[in-house]
Amino acid sequence: MKGVVFLGDRKLELRDFPDPTPGPRDVVLEIKASGMCGSDLHNYRAPANPGGAVTGGIQRKAGMIAGHEPCGVVAAVGSAVTDTEAKVGQRVMDHHYDGCGMCKHCRAGWTQMCLQGTVVYGSGGHGGHAKYMKVPVSTLVSLPDSLSFVTGAAIACGTGTAWGALKRINLQGGETIAIFGQGPVGLSATQFAVAMGARVIAIDISPERRKMAQAFGAHEVIDGKADTVAAIRDLTHGEGAHKTLDASSAPDARAAAVRAVRSWGTACFVGERGQVTLDVSPDLLRRQVTLVGSWTFSKQGQAECAEFVADRKIDVEQLFTHRWQLEQAEEAYRLFDTQTTGKAVILP
Repeated sequence: MKGVVFLGDRKLELRDFPDPTPGPRDVVLEIKASGMCGSDLHNYRAPANPGGAVTGGIQRKAGMIAGHEPCGVVAAVGSAVTDTEAKVGQRVMDHHYDGCGMCKHCRAGWTQMCLQGTVVYGSGGHGGHAKYMKVPVSTLVSLPDSLSFVTGAAIACGTGTAWGALKRINLQGGETIAIFGQGPVGLSATQFAVAMGARVIAIDISPERRKMAQAFGAHEVIDGKADTVAAIRDLTHGEGAHKTLDASSAPDARAAAVRAVRSWGTACFVGERGQVTLDVSPDLLRRQVTLVGSWTFSKQGQAECAEFVADRKIDVEQLFTHRWQLEQAEEAYRLFDTQTTGKAVILP
């Protein structure tokens, strides 16, 4: 089979790999949709490093098949996999992390926080940008029958990450939330927050993405190049939003997300990497502001997100502006790297 491998320096190639066979506690997935995530761009843009790297306790290996938003059907099961765990033909997503399985975080479904170290499929292990993918049976999450494989791929990371962040800050109907960055994660947060009954203020520097936010139900949109803190206060009787979420990773947007929240409010950072500088007393302490970090979601959270999407009939496929074949991966990532589009997906 062919698989997409990031080489660094904005280069990738399609390499030949043997079709995987399952170990006793593994399954092989036939990939039907493999989402392209903003965090893929970190490895796509990174300087070429043939030896791979270890960052934050997570192993990133050279030569791995990319793609950490896999969704498909079970094609083969290992000899020790029971029918209650997985069956050939079953429609599934994958919780794309593996840990020791025994520590407190793994047992709670947070394998990405494993005390013994974590493998992330798509960087530390082979991912979904290929026809087949081998994963431990413990990582499977059922895909509701009413949801498409493309929707499942989104929930497998970007959309699920937005869900996890909104649950983390306990967003309530009737509250106002300002969401900085309207890429795939921010747009998902906008879509979910509207469905939860919140008033959404969407911020982005891209006019195309602001238009998408409006189409997704945002009540107000703000150009991220403006004085966003002042604009948000003008829209909230001078107080600021009850909650804010930064999905941009931009230093100025992160700081604005903290400063645009009202006293006793909560700001959440979900965008990966980068720095932020805050003046602790006026920005946090003297306004009793809570600052939260949110990293993806648990295995149970992924299942709950899928159920919410199915029950509320949320059109997650609206996120996708581009669908690509595996052979078009180079063109796909070149366009995705501009960060002006909606979400994209590879259909092996």
